[in-house]
Amino acid sequence: MQQRPFKQVDVFTDQAYLGNPLAVVLDGSGLCTEDMQHFARWTNLSETAFLLPPTPEAAAQGADYQVRIFTPGYEMPFAGHPTLGSCHAWLEHGGVPQKPGLVVQQCKVGLVHINQSSGRPAFAAPPLRRSDAALELVAALADALGLPRTNIVASQHLNNGPTHFGLLINDHGVLLGLKPDAATLNTVIRAAGISGVGVATVQADAPATGLVPGLIGRSNREARAFSSSGSTASRIADTTEQPTVEVRFFFDHGKAIGEDPVTGSFNASLAQWLIAEGHAPQQYTAAQGTCLGVQGRLHIRQDGSGQVWVGGDAVTCINGSVLL
Repeated sequence: MQQRPFKQVDVFTDQAYLGNPLAVVLDGSGLCTEDMQHFARWTNLSETAFLLPPTPEAAAQGADYQVRIFTPGYEMPFAGHPTLGSCHAWLEHGGVPQKPGLVVQQCKVGLVHINQSSGRPAFAAPPLRRSDAALELVAALADALGLPRTNIVASQHLNNGPTHFGLLINDHGVLLGLKPDAATLNTVIRAAGISGVGVATVQADAPATGLVPGLIGRSNREARAFSSSGSTASRIADTTEQPTVEVRFFFDHGKAIGEDPVTGSFNASLAQWLIAEGHAPQQYTAAQGTCLGVQGRLHIRQDGSGQVWVGGDAVTCINGSVLL
């Protein structure tokens, strides 16, 4: 074991402790998969990232570093908040990209580009595979979520590395008031072979303006540890970028079903689906984490080529070393 540089960052927020926490080991060289998984289980965060040099093949294609991403229970091929959080930590630690303004990250799904040119980092959403869902699965998920089926506008299987399931509903209040049956939802998610289910509303005329605390209890220790205090619960986002999409995401993190504060990979696939089907505009801001007392903000943009970019801020909360 040795001391390795380490950061814990808060992602999809510009204010510490209002986003999604990520542990980043800045030098994962020499660690085996079991070592990484053990440490990720110990951190008990939704994800822990380990940075490594890119493989020679990836470096030849422009990769600046390699990241391996672990939940407490398993390794992920791709995840959004570890992508932006790892990039933030790597740059802050002195990393210099091969191409100015563009960081290229190697992960299990391939090379992910992170554009720095606009001032707010944004990753290119990986290619998406999506398909319609069986009515029986939609009904089972709705029942487990406590979601009236009459509120469901559309549903879709979404796969951009992780396998997600998306539900679009027509009532913001219903979304914020969902109280899932964790045991039943866990059974349905595992039986369907998906990693999590996200529920979203698109609010063209009535964007969310702040936190709505107390609607549900904190779902796990992570949510309690990184929830906002009463003094921060009244904070709202920049009025020029008020959210018009609200998202909640429930997932199996290897131990039980929990609610994720902010989910980059799901929002990437959600945006690709919603924009393609005309449910959302080509540029919008999404809010996530409201019911956990945090204030995640994801900035979505589709460029002229059709590529969807997912942007977000990050803040370093802990800076030091870890014995690994």
